[in-house]
Amino acid sequence: MADRFQISKVNGSANINAAYDAEGGADESDASTIAHPPPAINTTANYNDNHLQPNKAASHETGENRRSSRLSFRGFGHFLRKSDAERKFSLAQLTKETLPRLDNYRISMRNLKRPSIGELQGEAAEQSITIPDATEPEPTGGHIKLGWIVGVLIPCLLNIWGVMLFLRLSWVVAESGILQSLIIITISAVVCVITTLSLSAISTNGEVKGGGVYFIISRSLGPEFGASVGVVFAFANAVSASMNTIGFCESLNVLLKNNNLKIVDNGINDIRIVGAITILVLILICCVGMEWETKAQNFLIVTIVLAIFNFLIGAAIGPGGDDTLISKGFVGFSWNTFKENFGSDYRYAEGVNHDFFSVFAIFFPSVTGIQAGANICGDLKDAGAAIPKGTFWSLLISMTSYALFVLFAGGAAARDASGIPGDLVNGTIIPSELPCMANHTCTWGLFNSYEMMQLMSLWGPLIYAGCFAATLSTALTNLLSVPRLVQALGIDEIYPGLIFFSKPYGKHGEPYRGYVLTFFISTSFLLIGELNLIAPLISTFYLASYALINFCTFHAAFVKPLGWRPTFKYYNAWISLFGFAMCVAIMFLINYVAAIITFGIIFALYLVVMYRKPDANWGSTTQAQQFKAALMAVQRLQNVSDHVKNYHPQVLVLSGDPKTRPPLVDFGFLLTKNNSLMFVANIIPVRVGYKNRLHLVKDGQKYLDARKIKAFYNVIDGFSLEDGINALIKSTGFGKMSPNIVLVGYKPDWNRCRKEEVESYFSILYNAFSQRMGVALLRLSNGLDFSELSPEVTIASGNNSLNHLNTPNALGFTNELMPAANAASELLHIDSNLNLASMDSPNSSYTVPQPAPMPNMQRSSRSYKVNGTSDDPSITYHTKGGSEIPQSLLDAMTIFTRKQAKGTIDVFWLYDDGGLTILLPYIISMRSHWANCKLRVFAMCHGKDEETEEKSMASLLTKFRIKYSELIMLKGVSEQPRHDTILKHKRLIEPFRRSARNEFGITDEELQNMAEKTNRQLRIHELVVKHSSDASLVVMSLPMPRKEAISAPLYMSWLEMLTSDMKCPVVLARGNQTPVLTLYS
Repeated sequence: MADRFQISKVNGSANINAAYDAEGGADESDASTIAHPPPAINTTANYNDNHLQPNKAASHETGENRRSSRLSFRGFGHFLRKSDAERKFSLAQLTKETLPRLDNYRISMRNLKRPSIGELQGEAAEQSITIPDATEPEPTGGHIKLGWIVGVLIPCLLNIWGVMLFLRLSWVVAESGILQSLIIITISAVVCVITTLSLSAISTNGEVKGGGVYFIISRSLGPEFGASVGVVFAFANAVSASMNTIGFCESLNVLLKNNNLKIVDNGINDIRIVGAITILVLILICCVGMEWETKAQNFLIVTIVLAIFNFLIGAAIGPGGDDTLISKGFVGFSWNTFKENFGSDYRYAEGVNHDFFSVFAIFFPSVTGIQAGANICGDLKDAGAAIPKGTFWSLLISMTSYALFVLFAGGAAARDASGIPGDLVNGTIIPSELPCMANHTCTWGLFNSYEMMQLMSLWGPLIYAGCFAATLSTALTNLLSVPRLVQALGIDEIYPGLIFFSKPYGKHGEPYRGYVLTFFISTSFLLIGELNLIAPLISTFYLASYALINFCTFHAAFVKPLGWRPTFKYYNAWISLFGFAMCVAIMFLINYVAAIITFGIIFALYLVVMYRKPDANWGSTTQAQQFKAALMAVQRLQNVSDHVKNYHPQVLVLSGDPKTRPPLVDFGFLLTKNNSLMFVANIIPVRVGYKNRLHLVKDGQKYLDARKIKAFYNVIDGFSLEDGINALIKSTGFGKMSPNIVLVGYKPDWNRCRKEEVESYFSILYNAFSQRMGVALLRLSNGLDFSELSPEVTIASGNNSLNHLNTPNALGFTNELMPAANAASELLHIDSNLNLASMDSPNSSYTVPQPAPMPNMQRSSRSYKVNGTSDDPSITYHTKGGSEIPQSLLDAMTIFTRKQAKGTIDVFWLYDDGGLTILLPYIISMRSHWANCKLRVFAMCHGKDEETEEKSMASLLTKFRIKYSELIMLKGVSEQPRHDTILKHKRLIEPFRRSARNEFGITDEELQNMAEKTNRQLRIHELVVKHSSDASLVVMSLPMPRKEAISAPLYMSWLEMLTSDMKCPVVLARGNQTPVLTLYS
């Protein structure tokens, strides 16, 4: 077969399968079907049976295909005999198959499309739906891609080496001492290492796009977590830029003060003025583009490294006997100084009584740069390889430098000093002898001066340059990442307010609007001017994001979806879980109020996304967990024996297209809402092709979802109506999640249609009972067919703004090859006059008869919205041709969805079927729309002791705990029906009596044998009309269809008589003779 496939492609054959099947002995009709691709489905042309006749031209062409195949075989043999030098054909010339390539798996407009199954099978080309990819715009120019050193290592180092390194680390040593400072650094390092392991695992599990932490979390845990943390993380980065800018301004103020210079007050106002100008300049640098920002980073990193070595060398050399330096606290390395600074000495400073965790909160933002590479992952050449490598190296280098700074500062400088050489004792500082210690007026030392780094360095001005570079570089990387993160959130349209900031500018797609937003956020926090007040808030924000990164990895590794295949193997699910718990614990130990506020913000943002329900399907691990949990629950349920107390009516609704028969679907949902499963099925007797069937399924499911009907919709094509329903009954669902009730609509045209349709309808009911299913049959006085109306599903933009991502219907794309909305339902329309016998053609092309226009035809089209508000999904029904819809039709269409007035639900429980006939109306009476309708129960008695039987029936209902308003025992059921009733039934079956022209009708023998039962059905009809003419709903026991005892026309006449002359809906129901109610607890 494979050789034949290649042969036909070499010789340009129009159809491969035709040639193969014809040689293999396929009959002429099959070859004809294959040789002629199915034409487009026509739903507007008039119905014509001519298309069912065999096509002679097709048969002739089939013969041509056979000859073409034989010629192709000879040609291919000649091709194989050619030498290697002569064989110039590529694989693409031999076959449509494609090789596994990376471009086939890209999710963008640039990906290469592998051939579909239909193309490989030689199906006719179908119109495709092209959806613009909003998540990855086509690049319009050469985008700069960065390696792991420039793109990850340097940004991470610049982020980590921030304001704390030169301005606050000496103060941390003074408060916590050498030991606890190293513990703080170690804890921070452990958190960062665990988070980096988790980050590396996620970032190597597929291609990482722009958006950084937001992209990673949203694609792992879903848009709810990702978007909420993404907003918090963007906010934290913006505030972190403010904090580092404040650090820059503080060091600048010190430099100006030492030179007797100032701008306004050499204090907080100078910080605000210089800080606002600095943020503006940094924003402008970012706006210039990645190239200029990268050049600025290279200069800044060199400056910081020089400043670090400048401090280490200066501290190692010592003060050199300079009394001025010694009096200011730089005493040089000594064992006494190391011992004195080894322990902690927490003091009151800046309005706070500091302890270990308060100092940790101030220090921790200095190690929060590990995400810098992930924040610009869209600009990396290979994010999966660069992020782990660059981040780990940056952690190793930065933590080593922090530890060295602690040892050098703690071993070579005193905590307190006066700066007065005269206070020295034997050329050194003795803290107990310092006069300033008594009144706490010391101005120098690790505790009191942020200039100790400059004092201890080899060349002081270089420390200023390093401080400027560290603070500005961190601020620059923060300001660079925030707009891109906001842009990613806006492109995904998770939050409406951020959509405005997603617009890209220039060939590199720069988020200029995001830069403006970042400027205002950072500047507003800059105006606070106090670095120690901002740092704890940033710590909680960063810890929250780190906690969720760790949880993402744990969740993915624990659930183990098949898509979880990270190339980075040095991670562990339980270590990630420990990292998550560690981050949360530290958050609450630092400041439980800030932690609660942080989680409150995340939870509020989470609820916003949950409420909006974005149509974002990113294959998150939460989806995998839901599937796994559902699978395990179903498997556990399979081993649980059925019990009558846990019975649920699980309904298979044979509605056809649900848009054309809404009352039948509504009635099914009335029974299953919040309790059990509901399946909606549509059988199409002809093959419609994969894409057309998929479109029908999606269209029907969208209709059900818009009406908030929880149901599963399926379409089966290529089966006759009877065979399709039999297949559905046997195969729908799985295990205990399978239907146990078949709900069908009544067929009011049974006495006008062909006999095959009547036989088919009768067989459907018979086969349902044969499969031990319960059966419910619904009849409305106006019928169930609303195919003359054209429903249109309308989804408000405010309810779902992500329709453009994955759903072509939401985009407004239409496929001309798809059948009309009512086409499928007409094929399964029990109460239509469609000729089922004419649907036996194997061709995929079919036409659908157009329904007759309704009365009062007008030229202008009309539309009627039957449910929904401006903010909710709604179904609008349009008339075809502009006919006016009577109010009675609209009422009938919404009979089961609108609030019912006071009335009764009359239950004629005539035969014991296990209790389904009484259970279904009881469920309906419990629904809010039917709460005003009382339950009335009618039962038959044997006629011996009516009072005793009534008491027995009342006792039974009481023990079943069925609340009813009235119990009526039907009398005179065995009496002879009225003459007019008998005459009506006689006229009804007269066309079906057996005669010379009708060899398969109702025989006189059958009428005689079934006379008693027929009279009982007629008598029940009279009693139903007598007692329930004003009821809101009538539920009645369905007579059992017995093929061996009764013919289809006679049985249908029974159903007609039982349900006729009623204004309200009538339901005929019967269980499968197994109990669905129990007396026991």
